[in-house]
Amino acid sequence: MTNQLLVKAPFKADHVGSFLRPERLKQARAQFEQKDISQEQLTQVENEEIIKLIEKQKEAGLLSITDGEFRRKWWHFDFLSGLDGVEFYETDQGLSFKGVQTKAHGIKVTGKIGFSTHYMIEHFKFLKEAAGDAVVKFTIPSPNMLYYRAAIEEGVYNNDEELFSDLITAYQGFIQAIYDEGCLYLQIDDTSWATSFSEEGLASLKDRGLSLEQALSLSARAINESISKRPADMLVTMHICRGNFRSTYITSGSYELVSETIFGGLHVDGLFLEFDDERSGGFEPLRHVNRKDLNIVLGLITSKHGDLEEEELVKARIEDATKYVPKEQLCLSPQCGFSSTEEGNILTEEEQWAKIRHVVQIAKDVWN
Repeated sequence: MTNQLLVKAPFKADHVGSFLRPERLKQARAQFEQKDISQEQLTQVENEEIIKLIEKQKEAGLLSITDGEFRRKWWHFDFLSGLDGVEFYETDQGLSFKGVQTKAHGIKVTGKIGFSTHYMIEHFKFLKEAAGDAVVKFTIPSPNMLYYRAAIEEGVYNNDEELFSDLITAYQGFIQAIYDEGCLYLQIDDTSWATSFSEEGLASLKDRGLSLEQALSLSARAINESISKRPADMLVTMHICRGNFRSTYITSGSYELVSETIFGGLHVDGLFLEFDDERSGGFEPLRHVNRKDLNIVLGLITSKHGDLEEEELVKARIEDATKYVPKEQLCLSPQCGFSSTEEGNILTEEEQWAKIRHVVQIAKDVWN
């Protein structure tokens, strides 16, 4: 029997997953870090705020429900540091975005990467129970993010082949484990592709001893092999953007150089793509979409500020995208989450929900 989720999701009105942290949650986390409250007390606040968030998502008309990444500081480091052999640590400086730096945090590989268990499986179990009959989407970073963001301690791995082999096996283990708990909609977030969007990024690949072709081959392999053993009724999508921190970004550039790999060479069921402004280029790279079962989620609504996009302009852009991909394969979402890190983007919660309702209403007009 065909899983109906595979037929419907990603939904015509979908979202990337993270939401602005409520003030109560921010205060509780600060109290926990100052050791004024216990882990149990923090978890209780997280649970209560996630339950509220689930209801807000339903009220806004979303059909896929996430936990907003409310338990995370970072969209990627928190998950990756939960793998065997990987540790979260304090770095000398943060990541550089346009005009701002993140907190000085990072991850390092101190032993062989593996999967024995993962604390976020409990996060999913809570979300699934709290969401009731709603479709639950769980978000994790791509394995490529470890390769491009982690420090590798000397002597742990002799070469990239050894590292990728263990990393892929660890992801296969996690994916099977979370499926066993009932996860049928998994989203993999991956900003590493953006390294190939600009001259600066291409230079950084050269510094690593990689050509563009080698980098694309490694990245595609990591995704495809990581999800290769997923059960047939599990939907896997991937989100790609150019960075998202405090309403800023890391890089700009079209998908063109990587389009054949992303749109024609990945075995995911859907792609969430950043298309909210001129930094992303046009829709021409979508000409490489070569599957009728690949859904393209157009991120035409920005999560970086609160101003609502002109409705008719969004509809016109969707129509423009149909020159390359049939309308029935297209969906709509914000271009990224609202809070890739705990700090969040610079807009209010009211503006955030207005954005979500905007997505839902436009999608109803376009596809109903």
